[in-house]
Amino acid sequence: MNHTLGRWVALMLLCGALFFPPVGRGAQDEKVSLNFVSADIEEVVKAVSHITGRNFVVDPRVKGVINIVSSTPVPASLAYDILLSALRLQGFAVVESGGVTKVMPEADAKLHIGAISDTHNTDDKLVTRVYVLKYESAAQLVPVLRPLIAPNNIVTAYPNNNTLVITDYASNLKRIEQIMESIDQPSAEAPIVIPVKHASAMDIAQTISRLMQDGAAIPGGDASSRFVLMADARTNNLLLRADNPARIARARDLAEKLDIETGAPGNMHVVYLKNAEAVKMAQTLRAVMSGDVSVPGAPAVAGAPAAPVGGGMVQADAASNALIITAPNAVYNNLRAVMEMLDVRRAQVFVEALVVEVTADKAAEFGIQWQALSGINDTRAQVIGGTNFGAQGANGGNIISAIGTGATANIGTTLGQGLNVGIVKGTTAIPGIGTVLNLGMLARFLENDANANILSTPNLLTLDNEEAKIIIGQNVPFITGSYAQTGNTATASPFQTIERKDVGLTLRIKPQVSQGGSVKLQIYQEVSSVQDQTINNAAGVITNKRSLESNVLVDEGQIIVLGGLIQDSVSNSEDRVPVLGSLPLLGNLFRHETRRHTKTNLMVFIRPYVLRTASSSQGLTQDRYEYLRGEEGRSQLPSRALLPDMPAPQIQPLELKQELPLPSPPAAAKP
Repeated sequence: MNHTLGRWVALMLLCGALFFPPVGRGAQDEKVSLNFVSADIEEVVKAVSHITGRNFVVDPRVKGVINIVSSTPVPASLAYDILLSALRLQGFAVVESGGVTKVMPEADAKLHIGAISDTHNTDDKLVTRVYVLKYESAAQLVPVLRPLIAPNNIVTAYPNNNTLVITDYASNLKRIEQIMESIDQPSAEAPIVIPVKHASAMDIAQTISRLMQDGAAIPGGDASSRFVLMADARTNNLLLRADNPARIARARDLAEKLDIETGAPGNMHVVYLKNAEAVKMAQTLRAVMSGDVSVPGAPAVAGAPAAPVGGGMVQADAASNALIITAPNAVYNNLRAVMEMLDVRRAQVFVEALVVEVTADKAAEFGIQWQALSGINDTRAQVIGGTNFGAQGANGGNIISAIGTGATANIGTTLGQGLNVGIVKGTTAIPGIGTVLNLGMLARFLENDANANILSTPNLLTLDNEEAKIIIGQNVPFITGSYAQTGNTATASPFQTIERKDVGLTLRIKPQVSQGGSVKLQIYQEVSSVQDQTINNAAGVITNKRSLESNVLVDEGQIIVLGGLIQDSVSNSEDRVPVLGSLPLLGNLFRHETRRHTKTNLMVFIRPYVLRTASSSQGLTQDRYEYLRGEEGRSQLPSRALLPDMPAPQIQPLELKQELPLPSPPAAAKP
């Protein structure tokens, strides 16, 4: 019933509007009464179209009813604005394009805006504007503005020129503009430059920082107490940044009071080094002051420092790792700037080497041997003999030499390895030896297949430009000489000289880190082992050695191959009876053949990691530590019902301490 009544009201209003000319036709000051109760949106749009003279296009998805009540007549020019407000409350928006006013859902309206709108727009009209920020970051301002914009509308940052693109209602954009104007202001935390004329900027920075770093050194301290003071060694100026104007004024006052000429003779300074070595630093500074390039490489002479040009003296105190400098202010400031650039944390290099060796050895043997010993006990002239290839137990078994073992000998040892098939014709009594097996024929088949896969991964950590070495193996004695002196005694007195050498895995490196991210490495790597068969050798043991020495250039974190060996060898040996062994087919009965195929693949790889901060070193340490804990956990003995539990020792989890600010060294004493 209400819907029908609303349609009647709309029709009556439309009829009444016929008596008034449209706004666009010169009736801007005419007034109309807008009263719609549960009126259909399309009917209201038709009425406003007639009043304003606008052409509307309504999206089919725009459905529903709206309520507009005006207690007093309103100017006809406001009818369009009132319609926009009513549509906005229903989730619909209006877009003007090409002389046509489109009514559509708010979510799609932003895709139909023709051009960037100017500042003169109806409050409830959907517009797009571009804002260029001067001081603040556009990308960081997006999360601040997003909750203030309708969910269906957009706000996007373009970082290249630091601009914001916002599509929203004109009334809301006015509020957004006011918020951005308040935020996009010059920062009060801009660094302040304090010139230093007489003293050293580095010394003043350390002194003021110790006095005023109270709230900044405490995590979670008050933001107004944040204080950062740095020294620029090149210009000898102080760089100050603080949130509290009072702290800025206090730091300026302290800097002015400390930046005065000292009246004490000698102008002596004590500088404590953080990372560099005082003795080497003193040699470098003396060379800079005196112009002698040979001083840094020469050994330090205690009590005899070089005499620099322009006056002054530099002496190192190794116990406290400090430098004692006596020089005019101008010379001292220059030296202090050089020290500040040299006294930095040195990078560390973690080198991971991989030695991979894969060996495959395959061998096959086949041979037939004959012998005839049946006539050995006959007193008449008899013929005995046979075919024999190689030594007993090696390649077929020497059955002629094996007859002396007797009938009770271990026939497996006599015949050798592999499959042995023979014909035995009883036993034969041999004078002086005994009764032996009469082995008439022996056929031997043997095939060997040996594979080895060896992987060694030595790791080493060292400072930049410092050599490091790791050895994992045994210290083996090698005989270098022997001497036995009998003299008049019946028992000899043997004497041997030996030399011990390391046998195992050796890695020696010296890295040099460049600013471009590459690492130059001087490498020596060796993998050696003792042959088990030569341990009891009278002449000494034999070792297998694989070594590599090279200088390479590697990018940080990349893996590179240093070298290796790929060897593939095939050998064939054949023993046969002359003439008979050369016969086709029949010759296999009088022949013994051995074939061997050996393939070796050996490669050496290396990968360096540059650790410039303490956190990166801790991360690497924790990674290796947790890996060992995992391997240790998997090596625990399983529980058995009839055996007691014997847990293996287990290391505790690694707890890395957080980096806390270290106390500053005592202030340099002024004479």
